[in-house]
Amino acid sequence: MGRVSENVLKGESGAGMVQGVVITGMSGSGKSTALKAFEDLGYFCVDNLPIVLLPEFLSLTGHTGTMPRKVAMVMDVREGTFLDQFRSIFAQIRDRGYHLEVLFLDAGDDVLVRRFSQTRRRHPLLPGGNLSQGISTERAQLRGLREYADRVLDTSDFNVHQLRQTIRNLYAPRERLDQMVIHLVSFGFKYGLPADANMVLDVRFLPNPYFEPDLTRLSGCDDAVQSYVLDHEDTREFLSRTRSLLDYLVPRYEAEGKSYLVIAVGCTGGRHRSVTIVEHLKRLFTEAGLKVIVTHRDSDKEG
Repeated sequence: MGRVSENVLKGESGAGMVQGVVITGMSGSGKSTALKAFEDLGYFCVDNLPIVLLPEFLSLTGHTGTMPRKVAMVMDVREGTFLDQFRSIFAQIRDRGYHLEVLFLDAGDDVLVRRFSQTRRRHPLLPGGNLSQGISTERAQLRGLREYADRVLDTSDFNVHQLRQTIRNLYAPRERLDQMVIHLVSFGFKYGLPADANMVLDVRFLPNPYFEPDLTRLSGCDDAVQSYVLDHEDTREFLSRTRSLLDYLVPRYEAEGKSYLVIAVGCTGGRHRSVTIVEHLKRLFTEAGLKVIVTHRDSDKEG
């Protein structure tokens, strides 16, 4: 799991067992809130650390017995050299055996405008200028970093409490950051695709419990709905083929050193079929000894 060297995992190298998360992304996307959530999880947290100091910081942390072995750092456009140097410095850190994960927070332009207006904060790129222009400029500058990131989290629909809970859900179960986590997401196509999905499975072809009067108000977490969906031949065939595909893909993503694999399963409303399939896949992955996180994004929505 992961490509961290055996010496690092055993604590035998200079790098120790320090593992880091770099929180970055768009201004106004919730980086400060995310950092507080990591602090609640016991991470040693630093805001706006100059990137040139990152290798030395991790080295010092690894040699200090009283420091936590997990650190979280916010780095973004406020630090002028960050975008010019992140690729080379992150590569240097990983070559030394550290596990470094890049978490990119994003949100829609309209959401960012609203958040800046509500807080009356100035945008870091255009402190005295047009807010929309500042957001557009920053998005263009961060395009390469967004593509580089291990995980992109869209916070458009989150309030402060929901974002902190999401960070806790994603990181609390992980004893080691270099251990790949499979995030299963059920969703409704009528509400849009999950922005961070690596793989999307469309199960709208399966029989729909919504049209059964006794099942309409239930969800795919209920036994009656699961029995209805899973007992159909098409479902059994779909799961068999899907399992073969995932048996092939998951070890290869893992060998690549991928921290997260987000598998999204969608039906029309995200309440019955997609939830059922996600719960079934959760059991399969858990039985195989993999770390699994489940989100039923739209199961509580009406209509």
